[in-house]
Amino acid sequence: MTGQYPDWELLESWVAVVETGSISEAAKRLRISQAGVSQRVKSVESLLDTVLLDRSTRPARPTAAGQRLFEHATTILQSAEQMVEGVRNVTRAKRIVVRLGCVDSFAATLGPIIIRALTGTSQQIRLWSGITPALDAQLDARQLDLAVTTTGVSSAPGIRRQKLFSEPYHVVLPREFEMEGCESLADLGRHLPLIRYSARSVIGQHVDAYLMAQSDHIERTCEFDATDPMLSLVAAGLGFAITTPLCIWQSRHFVPQVKLVPLTSFTRRGRRYEPLRRTLFLASRENELGNLPGQMHDLLRQSYQKQISRAIGQALALPPDEVYSFEGY
Repeated sequence: MTGQYPDWELLESWVAVVETGSISEAAKRLRISQAGVSQRVKSVESLLDTVLLDRSTRPARPTAAGQRLFEHATTILQSAEQMVEGVRNVTRAKRIVVRLGCVDSFAATLGPIIIRALTGTSQQIRLWSGITPALDAQLDARQLDLAVTTTGVSSAPGIRRQKLFSEPYHVVLPREFEMEGCESLADLGRHLPLIRYSARSVIGQHVDAYLMAQSDHIERTCEFDATDPMLSLVAAGLGFAITTPLCIWQSRHFVPQVKLVPLTSFTRRGRRYEPLRRTLFLASRENELGNLPGQMHDLLRQSYQKQISRAIGQALALPPDEVYSFEGY
């Protein structure tokens, strides 16, 4: 023990007693004797000059002071674990394989740029792809070191999110489809079914919430987590979709067979539709990996602005402001 504060071992023992509900079960978890656990509890009580365990009940239960200590000790131990892992990761940053998870459209388009940029350096990247909820969960569980997702605010403590860029959603139509008589998305839905992203994906949730806000009730037909199968149906003339330039660029082999229309081109009851955008963020744990998160953030922004966005704008005949923005959300 140091000064008048319980050390981690004593706090860990108290947490084990409360979580398991008994001295004997805590002893099994900690792999020490019951007498050893009892002695640690008494040491904490002596140090804090208070009774933590009501021994008049069977089984003994934490007092109000004991419950309060349990709450604080749990937080302290979690922070200690994060601190230890953070220190280790700073050391590893000079030699580790960095696990980077990206939403599919980002991994497919900027992934090669990341790999090329880090070739020959001390950093090695293991690139994973997936949908935002899965990637956020993997980052929280420390299965990823960095993640590019559309989540702007972290529910877990200690996660830093740096904005990369935002991009607008567009309506994607079969190349030969005529827009005559389609003022609103609901009108369009009477001519072509909407092929959606699944509701379990963030992009699917964005689109569904947007349509609900516009009071456009369009029948749900096919759903996909990925852009490629969705655009294959649009290219075949079997429906329309709502997606972003980066997603379309991921499946650019379908570009000759589709056309884009801005959401703001549609009207409902004489009012233009509001724009809809998604924003991509680079997430990392605070005070870990040294300068790597900042360097990666700068690399991704510059690569997107100077290479990917220009290629997208040229291929899709879009002005820069219809491809991306570094401002706003």
